[in-house]
Amino acid sequence: MSVLVTGGGGYIGSHMVWHLTDAGEEVVVLDDFSSGFEWAVAPEARIVNGDCGDQALVARLIAEQGIEAIVHFAGSLLVGESVAKPLAYYLNNTVKSRSLIETAVTSGVKHFVFSSTAAVYGTPESFPVSEDAPLRPESPYGRSKLMTEMMLADASAAHGLRYAALRYFNVAGADPRGRTGESTRDSTHLVKIACETALGKRPGMAIFGDDYPTPDGTCIRDYIHVADLAAAHGDALRHLRAGGDSIIANCGYGRGFSVREVIDTVKRVSGRDFPVSVGPRRPGDPSAIVASPALIMDRLGWRPKYDNLDGIVESALRWEEALSRRNHL
Repeated sequence: MSVLVTGGGGYIGSHMVWHLTDAGEEVVVLDDFSSGFEWAVAPEARIVNGDCGDQALVARLIAEQGIEAIVHFAGSLLVGESVAKPLAYYLNNTVKSRSLIETAVTSGVKHFVFSSTAAVYGTPESFPVSEDAPLRPESPYGRSKLMTEMMLADASAAHGLRYAALRYFNVAGADPRGRTGESTRDSTHLVKIACETALGKRPGMAIFGDDYPTPDGTCIRDYIHVADLAAAHGDALRHLRAGGDSIIANCGYGRGFSVREVIDTVKRVSGRDFPVSVGPRRPGDPSAIVASPALIMDRLGWRPKYDNLDGIVESALRWEEALSRRNHL
């Protein structure tokens, strides 16, 4: 039996593939590599270049490879881009997820782990945010993910599909063993941008808005190390395999850092100063959002190992240096 990982060549997906293969799992990666990289995939995994919305392809893989679980990462993830291109996001994140869920149901797959997002909450009324907070996404990206959560709930009720939807907060850092990391060009993730700037890959960077109702005027986010996030998916999969009920859970640490705090940390850890400008707010950005991780810790026994902003930044910097060496080969 094996696990199908969609988007397994991407940032988070590639970490999950390494996590699974490290545990001795048989893994099939389905990715069109429009943004991911084949070289980031663990060599033990089987790679299939294709679209997760291709129902005939997915059904064939499930039958031929003995797929008993799907971990679904494939999709688009930029809040600002989703505001400009909403229909593309509803196609990539919602319509194709619907096709994948239907194929899972008709092919007899019983376990489904979904990459959701804290963007389903919008700007919360209180902190930290628990899973029963009002769902008020402020972008097509957040709405496209919430729609998939709703489809999973309905498919579970009608067909017995058991699922875990993990609502990520801000993912950062890189594999502690240096095997993969965030490699996307023109990333919008703050830690990566700041690390690139510290290493001279960018001439400078911008803060998008410094007039938010926060202590220093910049947005506050809960940053989770990507290795801890991969482990959370592993815990969710074990929970479902053991007969556990479907679950929706936050993935974060329960502490927030402002944009300025993150930039200052990158400067301190790297030992390098760099220019930072201030621009206008981006559409769809809530002022602050911090997770309550109580549910995932209680229900799944998840315990983070890398809950330290300095450590997150250090691993991200090491990965950026490794990417520089790779690009020079």
